Amino acid sequence: MAGLVIVAHAPLATAFQAVARHVFAERSEALVIVDVWPDWSAETAEQEIRTAVTQAASGVVGGEVLILADVFGATPCNAAQRVADGGSVRLVVGLNVPMLWRALAYAQQPIDTLVERALVGGSQGVMPASPQKPQDQPLNSQPNDPTHRHHQQ
Repeated sequence: MAGLVIVAHAPLATAFQAVARHVFAERSEALVIVDVWPDWSAETAEQEIRTAVTQAASGVVGGEVLILADVFGATPCNAAQRVADGGSVRLVVGLNVPMLWRALAYAQQPIDTLVERALVGGSQGVMPASPQKPQDQPLNSQPNDPTHRHHQQ
């Protein structure tokens, strides 16, 4: 099992924690969050993330931790990159709800599998969902349907 840490612009980490509790109440207790506030320095953010990783790893056999961050290149991600070692502490960026739910659902898996499941959940959770605009075709005024039901053909 791996520990899970969410690092995001405040108050997004808190919001993700609430979403986690909504579906995975029993597993969300092990979720550690870091809301990175606008007035924090990069060093403060990094220290808070290190503390969160230590807390998340404390109840985990093997001490593996997956950090989920909101946006690549921003302060939360940059600070988390300095904490992640690519081994027992891994980082996935671009957090969305399907990614979080996948990570919670598969938290018992080894860290490599967990990273893969989180990535798949995040990418498969993004799709167009609105109906497609109807084509702009006029109704045929001279139907070839002998019953005059005006079917488009």
